[in-house]
Amino acid sequence: MLFLNNLFYKSKKKKSKRLGRGIGSGLGKTSGRGHKGQKSRSGYNIKRYFEGGQTPFYRRIPKFGFKSKKNIFYKELSLDKLIIFNNNSIINLNILKKNKIIKHNIKFVKIILGYKKFNKNIKILDNNIKLSSSVYKILNINN
Repeated sequence: MLFLNNLFYKSKKKKSKRLGRGIGSGLGKTSGRGHKGQKSRSGYNIKRYFEGGQTPFYRRIPKFGFKSKKNIFYKELSLDKLIIFNNNSIINLNILKKNKIIKHNIKFVKIILGYKKFNKNIKILDNNIKLSSSVYKILNINN
């Protein structure tokens, strides 16, 4: 049957608040913003990280980072740098240090492929000198 209470369906949309429409509405006068203060003003917008003048968290915590010790003791060398050595010469860390190719504090070296072609016979006798795969192939072909 049709009754007055069945004429209209219930809307799923929530009605918007009508602000500033008198005391009886519950949101009259100050429109739900309270009295005075920054939040009551129009155009109010504060960044999420603002803490009301207190020193913000990102400035309170200590700055920290990571400085790798690897950079102090580790060096990558291009194969081009080894051109100064004669054929059939033996290379280790001390010889590289004497020829001033690496600094005195370096403990590990990795030799990587350079741009120039390398055609000398060089023997590397040091466990602390590593070779890239391409350099390893070149030295094996030459030897």
